[in-house]
Amino acid sequence: MLSMSEVLAGRTSLSAADQSWLASFVREWHLLSDTSFSDLVLWVPDADDNVFWAAAQQRPVTGPTALEDDVVGDDISYEPDSLVVEAYLSRQISETSDNKLQAGIPVDVWAIPIIRHDEVIGIVERHTNQMGVRAPGAMEDCYLEIADILSDMTWRGVYPLEPPSDSVISPRVGDGLVYITNAGVISYASPNAVSAYRRLGLVGDMFGESIEDLTLHELGAEILSVAASGAVGFTTGSPGEFDAQNPDGCIRLRVLPLSLGTHRAGVLVMCRDITELRERERELITKDATIREIHHRVKNNLQTVAALLRLQSRRSHSQEAENALYDAMSRVQSIAAVHEILSQSFDEAADFDKVADKILETVGDVASARGGIRARRQGSFGLVPAKVATSLSLVLTELCQNAIEHGLGDEAGAVHVRPSRTAQGGLVLDVVDEGAGLPEGFVMGSTNSLGTSIVTTLVADMGGEFTLFNNPGGPGATSRVIVPAETLRV
Repeated sequence: MLSMSEVLAGRTSLSAADQSWLASFVREWHLLSDTSFSDLVLWVPDADDNVFWAAAQQRPVTGPTALEDDVVGDDISYEPDSLVVEAYLSRQISETSDNKLQAGIPVDVWAIPIIRHDEVIGIVERHTNQMGVRAPGAMEDCYLEIADILSDMTWRGVYPLEPPSDSVISPRVGDGLVYITNAGVISYASPNAVSAYRRLGLVGDMFGESIEDLTLHELGAEILSVAASGAVGFTTGSPGEFDAQNPDGCIRLRVLPLSLGTHRAGVLVMCRDITELRERERELITKDATIREIHHRVKNNLQTVAALLRLQSRRSHSQEAENALYDAMSRVQSIAAVHEILSQSFDEAADFDKVADKILETVGDVASARGGIRARRQGSFGLVPAKVATSLSLVLTELCQNAIEHGLGDEAGAVHVRPSRTAQGGLVLDVVDEGAGLPEGFVMGSTNSLGTSIVTTLVADMGGEFTLFNNPGGPGATSRVIVPAETLRV
């Protein structure tokens, strides 16, 4: 089955602006589907005006489907009796005069042309399963009245309204629906809408109330505009999305002014109880803050350990012991750098460029005492999962120290740290020195260096590869670590 974008791009001559507008319409047309209890199909014209393609389809959640099969990608070709063709040519909303049988089910069909910049850019076909029509009542009457208004707005190309809804959290018809007259009072509130307002402490009925007075004054709710809404204050005069919360609960409100022709036709407010969602968010924020505090305390403790090792190394009378204590201090400081970055973020990944810069700063401070040695980063590590960041920081520390101590030795020069990402998302880390290079006949694993053993073990734990080789066409050597993409997935 073709996607909507494939149909629009490959089957029509619609402009990019019209294609984008239709995509926005389809993201919001669930409201028309649910209030009309109807399946919707969007037909778009081919370059040949006698051919139309099904670009999108929507089933209602408020009633039974009238279309058992998916029709996206199907076409209507040279069928002058089709309701879609009639609506396209007449530029008027068309409907069947009697129920049409589809798979043995009586179905009422409407065809609504969408007119923008005086052109029909699409036709919405409404299919209503008459066998599953709900018994008449206040809810059904209100929903169908709203559906007729939305059909008119669709015909005139003024629906959907900005701002767009959030596909995850914005309320829908089934969550709760309130219909407000032009006089500003509530003429209908669905049972779910009443239940949502009960969560805020509502006692009694909503009928005949002003939703603004009810929400702000009687229930004492604080109104917060959703960031994407663009609305400044809570009002039924313009579209917007808001959170209304008080000590008892929180509900999300989506305000949609309706129009019929050139006249205002009331206001639709959909509401959803998001109290539990907000409580879970607060719990997550508390947990995140706790985890950040733990990282901060671990960092402080590690820095204390590093300071103690530094003091101990200065009091040592053995050069070998002093070097060992210094190496241990550097390793502890590299782990502390990871925890410092993690303590500043809510993410499960660390911005490893900051970690690497702190490590190179430490390495550079020591190297500067020897004179003429520089350590610098060229390239970006990107985000690295917390579970990998500690191992990678130790690997970087060991490779930089090895490049300075064994690569450059007593000579001046530079150490270049060159991280890069592969097309698959893996990481390649090159630590390049300008020293004498590897001795002739060097074999990986032939050395008993603790640093090399640490790097080999950590890289193996990350499922990566570690190699050493002389720089081609120049002095010095390169330590290369490759970490696969699967290890770096958060």
